[in-house]
Amino acid sequence: MTTPAPISFTEALKFWLKLGFISFGGPAGQIAIMHQELVEKRRWISERRFLHALNYCMVLPGPEAQQLATYIGWLMHGTKGGIAAGMLFVLPSLFILVVLSWLYMAYGSTPAVAGVLYGIKPAVTAIVVFAAYRIGSRALKNRVLWTMAAAAFIAIFAFDVPFPAIVLAAGLIGYIGSRVAPDTFKPGGSGHSAAGKHFGAALIDDDTPTPPHATFMWNKFYKLVAVGLVLWVGALGTLLALFGWQDTLTQMGWFFTKAALLTFGGAYAVLPYVYQGAVEHYEWLTATQMIDGLALGETTPGPLIMVVAFVGFVGAWTHSLFGPEALLLAGAAGACVATFFTFLPSFIFILMGGPLVEATHGELKFTAPLTGITAAIVGVIFNLAVFFAYHVLWPKGFAGDFEWFSLMIGLAAGVALFRYKASVIQVIGASAVVGLGYTFSGL
Repeated sequence: MTTPAPISFTEALKFWLKLGFISFGGPAGQIAIMHQELVEKRRWISERRFLHALNYCMVLPGPEAQQLATYIGWLMHGTKGGIAAGMLFVLPSLFILVVLSWLYMAYGSTPAVAGVLYGIKPAVTAIVVFAAYRIGSRALKNRVLWTMAAAAFIAIFAFDVPFPAIVLAAGLIGYIGSRVAPDTFKPGGSGHSAAGKHFGAALIDDDTPTPPHATFMWNKFYKLVAVGLVLWVGALGTLLALFGWQDTLTQMGWFFTKAALLTFGGAYAVLPYVYQGAVEHYEWLTATQMIDGLALGETTPGPLIMVVAFVGFVGAWTHSLFGPEALLLAGAAGACVATFFTFLPSFIFILMGGPLVEATHGELKFTAPLTGITAAIVGVIFNLAVFFAYHVLWPKGFAGDFEWFSLMIGLAAGVALFRYKASVIQVIGASAVVGLGYTFSGL
């Protein structure tokens, strides 16, 4: 096959916008869609270069699928290409979630909406269990890593240890392990070993030289660090000047910045931290609303971590930041603030660290801390599943009635995911229909 013709920035924009509306299925589904479109169909990038980019994104905090889109956009068209690809991956999801969050807050108590959510919530519990299984099956390759996963679960479940402390401890153990027992903390296998398929000559092929804008230069590195800090300080400083430090929007900016720096392992890994902060500490929303938000997040395109937009919307709405007459405006502001501060670090990491991190990829001292963190994350995600199961099956606490029908929906969703390899969207859709039917049946 001949090499595809060069892709204009305008043509790339059209694709990135399309991707923002079709990127269902969580990180795995989104990466599969990009692979099919960019590697197999359009041949904008070769299999090996695609996997190399993916490996890089996997070692960074943040949503790997959104970062992968940002990376490929940056590789093709420089900084403007990366920013455009990353933003268009997120903006459609933000718009849809603002609308869904408004419907939820304004009409969530109506029988139809309540019935849909009744069916979705136990399905979400099954999905979280499935996520723990998928990550664990890849990450827990020996007894040491299994022990770290179990210890992380006990730490957060029984002792309420903060998520950042678990991440830091696991990373430190991984770093020490790379020196003491390096074989234990070696990655399960490089993505490059899978790069055996060839779909024809690509625009960015295996032997295509790194474009000038993607080569590492210290002056460019420092400039991007400065720009990132200016954007962050400027945004947080504006909220501080307008509303004060204790205001909900300012606190959201600070909290979601910290959350963004702790998202090793994807959205499911950071959700326990978001729960601890948003539900228990700040009380922006209730535990039930948090589960409902994840249910809505599973049904929309874009990164699952976009559930932070729901958290921001509900928190700002609940606190009536701009008065009772402007609840929608307050909610939209909260969603935008949460999204901005969650995703800003991802853009900076890709644009700033791409060339530098690629140069060190494969070094054990660099990958071993991530191996340790990923093992601990499995235990943290399982704790999240236990938390969801409790609130779904005993919505009024252990003293209340047990939701047997919710258990049946959850078990059926689990069988569909584990046994029949159903997609998340199929499971969510079927569960919503069942929940709706059960609500109107009066059983």
